[in-house]
Amino acid sequence: MIQVQKLRIQDGILALLFGALIWLAHDLQEQVIIAILAALLLADRKTEALSTLQGRIAITSLQLVALFCLFWITDGVNTLYYLLLLVPIVSAATYLGVIGTVVSSVLAIGTYLCYLLFIDWNQWFIETEQMHVLAVRGILLAVAAVLVNYLGEAIRLESARHKAAAEQLADANRHLRDAEAAVRRSERLAALGQLSAGLAHELRNPLGSIRGSAELLTRATAKDNEVARELAQIISEEVDRTNSLVTRFLDFARPLEPRRETTDITRAIDRAAKHARLEIIRNFSPEVPALEIDPALMEQVLLNLLSNAQQASADGAPITVSTRLVGDQAEIAIVDHGCGIPADKLDSIFNPFVTTKQTGVGLGLAIVAKIVDGHGGKIAVESEVGKGSTFRVLLPLPVPAALP
Repeated sequence: MIQVQKLRIQDGILALLFGALIWLAHDLQEQVIIAILAALLLADRKTEALSTLQGRIAITSLQLVALFCLFWITDGVNTLYYLLLLVPIVSAATYLGVIGTVVSSVLAIGTYLCYLLFIDWNQWFIETEQMHVLAVRGILLAVAAVLVNYLGEAIRLESARHKAAAEQLADANRHLRDAEAAVRRSERLAALGQLSAGLAHELRNPLGSIRGSAELLTRATAKDNEVARELAQIISEEVDRTNSLVTRFLDFARPLEPRRETTDITRAIDRAAKHARLEIIRNFSPEVPALEIDPALMEQVLLNLLSNAQQASADGAPITVSTRLVGDQAEIAIVDHGCGIPADKLDSIFNPFVTTKQTGVGLGLAIVAKIVDGHGGKIAVESEVGKGSTFRVLLPLPVPAALP
């Protein structure tokens, strides 16, 4: 799709000047050609599709053809319009490099002087002063082209610097937002961890008393009192379930200190898939080296992510695990084609107590994020409802040993 830039006041002035030239032209042919040249000039400056090399060559060629026709009907080298040769010269010199400037200048000067080839030298004679004037005109056109190229190159270099600075600033802003999000999440995790640890310890004692009382009740109840025995069994089961939840709270609150070992990440992925009883599509890059990670903790991360992918997918739906190098990090991507995650929960999915499941307390992904952060890595998610999710775990590569 062709995009047209907004008109500026200079474009209006340029249109008025060409309108004056059209009004001063001697006949209709001159007026039409000048109008075509003006249209080509405005199109060159306002249409982004012509900013490519092919576009520049095409517009410059059309401008030279229009000038050739104009000179043909206005006395050749004696034309009043020879300064219009600056149109293709300036156009090419502004946007093209030195070679493009030289070629366009030669073609423009050749377009002007080629009419000398049509003169019958047996009937006409050009005086030395006239040849001098033609030579000066050609050289001045070339000088204008070089000067405009200087200016165009300076503008292009400045534009490139501004573009590079803008990209660096955007990248820095993105990293800053990620860092701020990570700090906020860490602060929330720390506060919730302390609260969870205190609450879990306070719950452990009464849970133990309740379970002990349920066991005593079971023993003291007559065998024929099935209702009482069933209620005691329910109490014991619910205590166990609550105790399991308390254990997860403590795991979440406990300070994380990975015991790093040189580990082949593909083996950790295979072990996690085996424990999840899940067949996965493996897309492992041989470029990923062994990583310095805690095998047990990283297996817990992978098991949790694979289990979530399995629960979100239909039976038999493919789940892909891929590895690759991304800069100085190793990426592990787990891709499913399940129900996806609502957009309003994507930013908070790694926070504690945030879940998309009907059951669960939302600690699984929070613990995953904590483990990944403890390894100096990052975790991110891309998801679309109804199409699936992709969880990406980025882990730092091992630092090469220093040479002795």
